[in-house]
Amino acid sequence: MIDWPSYNESLVRRGQVLLDFDVLDVWKSELLQMNQGKVGEPYDYPDSLIHLLGYMRAYFHLPYRQTQGVVIAHASKKVPSIPHYSTISRRINRLKIKINEKLGDDIVIALDSTGIKVANRGEWIRHKWHIRKGYLKIHVAVDIKRKRILSLEVTSEEVHDGRMLKKLVDSASENNNLKGVLADGMYDSNNNFQYLSRHHIKPGIKTRTSSKVRPTNCNARNMSLLRQQTNFKRWKHSVSYEHRWMAETVFSSIKRMFGDYVTARKFPNMIKEILLKAALYNMFNRMT
Repeated sequence: MIDWPSYNESLVRRGQVLLDFDVLDVWKSELLQMNQGKVGEPYDYPDSLIHLLGYMRAYFHLPYRQTQGVVIAHASKKVPSIPHYSTISRRINRLKIKINEKLGDDIVIALDSTGIKVANRGEWIRHKWHIRKGYLKIHVAVDIKRKRILSLEVTSEEVHDGRMLKKLVDSASENNNLKGVLADGMYDSNNNFQYLSRHHIKPGIKTRTSSKVRPTNCNARNMSLLRQQTNFKRWKHSVSYEHRWMAETVFSSIKRMFGDYVTARKFPNMIKEILLKAALYNMFNRMT
């Protein structure tokens, strides 16, 4: 049952975070630390301010010029100088953003991917000019208890989901002890089962219906295949496979908050934009 008063309060706190210019209180000390030993022109604006502006852009879909306007309207009396929109763009796209949530031991993650449009063009433009609707693929590992993103990778649409399992699990394992991995048939391969077996992670991967037990298969995959063919419901319960849908819940939340497209035009900047949105989603998740 949802605790509506607490949920409503968390939504209020989100607004406070998105326009929280308290980062200006540590402006001088942070800049002093950032410029210590720096070769070349020193930084004029601390990373905490740039992070804040990046989060505002991601949530409110602000162009860079309007982002500069927000700083002028809300913090001009506190800020020693107002960053130009070109500076905001350059600094945001140079931020080092990493999804490195630390949740502890016995973590079970769900893997999945979704598509994000590379531009918010209207359908009529695509039909008129025969422009193909391209998209990126976001691959995530989600903690099934807290619905928090533990690792994220962005690729082109051609990259197969199964190829991303190792990267996602490696990244999620940096700060967490993984107990199990849940994934659909797109991740079914001998290499993935072997990898999870070597790292003592319980595989909750649905095998393809056409699969057969073969001597050439990984033993872990053969055992999982036998259990699924013998009693699929029992296997689902034993690995908590029904919680795999937590990944789709996270995708739905992200698209509702930030839209199903990216506004950046260059691929590295698209990745940065998606990472900012994922980091902000995790921040909101910690508030609930």
